[in-house]
Amino acid sequence: MPRVAETIPLIAASGPRLSPARKRAPRREPFRIAAVQERWRPDPEEHAQALAAGVRRAADEGAQLVCLQELTLSRYFGTDPAGPKGAGVEPEELPGGPTYRFAARMARETGAHVHASLYERSDAGDGLGFNTAIIVAPGGELIARTRKLHIPATAGYHEDRYFRPGPLESDPFPVSALGDAHLGLPTCWDQWFPEVARAYSLQGADVLVYPTAIGSEPEHPDFDTEPLWEQVIIGNAIANGLFMVAVNRIGEEPPLRFYGSSFICDPYGRKLVQAPRDEPAVLVADLDLDERHDWLELFPLLRNRRPDAYARLTDDSA
Repeated sequence: MPRVAETIPLIAASGPRLSPARKRAPRREPFRIAAVQERWRPDPEEHAQALAAGVRRAADEGAQLVCLQELTLSRYFGTDPAGPKGAGVEPEELPGGPTYRFAARMARETGAHVHASLYERSDAGDGLGFNTAIIVAPGGELIARTRKLHIPATAGYHEDRYFRPGPLESDPFPVSALGDAHLGLPTCWDQWFPEVARAYSLQGADVLVYPTAIGSEPEHPDFDTEPLWEQVIIGNAIANGLFMVAVNRIGEEPPLRFYGSSFICDPYGRKLVQAPRDEPAVLVADLDLDERHDWLELFPLLRNRRPDAYARLTDDSA
């Protein structure tokens, strides 16, 4: 892949912030993470080059993990209710498909781990696949794969025509270790469900990375949901002692206009860094992983749960 001129802006946090609830020195080194906010380009080579420039910029800043948007290499085809055949899209093999190959190539080139998202082929034979997030190591190994659990079905976001929910026969909330950091990889719509963040936190995750494609509401063009989107993610971070990385796309893909605003926040709900609504950007932040322990020691939200009283939460009567 030919290199292109570097133009994507860098927005970097100034370093880990003071942990207000800290009582002892941190035991883990800061974890440097990056998110690349981009638009989709119809020319596949041009689009891949733009993403590659972002990955390189992040890796040059020392990012250990570079995170990319939902359905990384493709348009957001969920706008089309016609389904895979009508929309002319094909699920990918994993490993081996184009998104995996792109992530592996960039990881090998830069020495950073690369996170990406794709339409993964299923063996079910009904045309539905999975909306899957992955991490590829610098050696090209696929070290993490998580299938989106919650599938939206609403105007402009007809994902039920393409994706089946992540399988429950295996762990729906897998946590992957990358050095001292423990990562969960839910996707987009999963952001809105507090059970997802709680389940990952209970399994020891420090960081949740959400590849995202969210923007305007075709039936409510004057309703800007961006502030609500931020608030629910930040609220789930606070309630569960988690760092959150939300990496959204930008640009027009009719009938949607994606609102970008990708951000990284910490367990105290502080936004460490945020991208604009409508411009490409590379976000870089150092995560003080032991903030999770500090906050949950002061506010023991996990220890004080009452699971014996939560049976109604699994009642499917709604």
